Amino acid sequence: MNLPVRFAQECGRLGLTEGEPLGLAVSGGPDSLALLVIAQQIIPTAIRVATVDHGLRAEAAQEAAYVAGLCADFGIPHETLHVHVPQGGNVMARARGERYAALGAWAAREQIRFVATAHHADDLAETLLMRLNRASGLRGLGAMRDRALMPGRNDVMLIRPLLSLSRADLASIVERAGLEPVDDPTNADPAYDRARIRQGLAQADWLDPMRLAASAVHLRDMADVLEFAARHEFAAQTNLSEDGRQLAYNPAGPRSVRFRVLEEIVARYATEGTPRGEDVARLLDTLESGEKATLAGVMCTPRAGVWHFTAAPPRSEG
Repeated sequence: MNLPVRFAQECGRLGLTEGEPLGLAVSGGPDSLALLVIAQQIIPTAIRVATVDHGLRAEAAQEAAYVAGLCADFGIPHETLHVHVPQGGNVMARARGERYAALGAWAAREQIRFVATAHHADDLAETLLMRLNRASGLRGLGAMRDRALMPGRNDVMLIRPLLSLSRADLASIVERAGLEPVDDPTNADPAYDRARIRQGLAQADWLDPMRLAASAVHLRDMADVLEFAARHEFAAQTNLSEDGRQLAYNPAGPRSVRFRVLEEIVARYATEGTPRGEDVARLLDTLESGEKATLAGVMCTPRAGVWHFTAAPPRSEG
């Protein structure tokens, strides 16, 4: 099928109505340029483009200007969004958060309900391998969704209409269009996990990114099944005391379901932050051995096969 037509059909499946404006996040790299080229061919008058300048590299301003020039040639409205990313720690994660916040605010200001990014199948494959290397659970291994609310907003939908295409597919689209994508050196910087995974995939010709991406989608579907089972288990096996101060849970079903229910209980009643998955796993082991424990301000006590949860008493000072 013709790629632009396929793109239009995919956007329609994700909720975009005919003639409705579509925001595009375009950095100037090969993936986002392919997104721009495809969208320009099928819905040129409905596109609005934003480029986020994180201020992390001196070249970023020139790259944003390059995208602005391309959009001017295409007759497409463009805006550069400037964000500030504090240094230290996980810079990439904070940059991603600032980027989505800026894109969401821009879309709301421009009355755009849908913003598309150029995530593709290779991204799914790389993320799967990264998460496997970190011993992530089922939810962490599952593929990103092709449609989700923009983080921090309920009025803008983030869509990913290119997830079925490979990085090579997108690169060929840009090449045929005669465009020269910008080169972000962080994409090849071995200081970042994703760059190392990407290099490893390129060197391992026996690994198929498209098949890895398909596996990530299957894992996401299984995570949805587990979530459904956990919600049913929570509704059927938990009881709140009359005074609302204690929750009782009669654990049943597979361990993965018990883990997810326990995670939900602690998350709902935690008063001291959100515990990590390994903390919940240790708590599950403790309760199943018949011992009580406290996690995130929640006191957990097993009695006669039923687990009881209540607020832990205040810690004494001094």
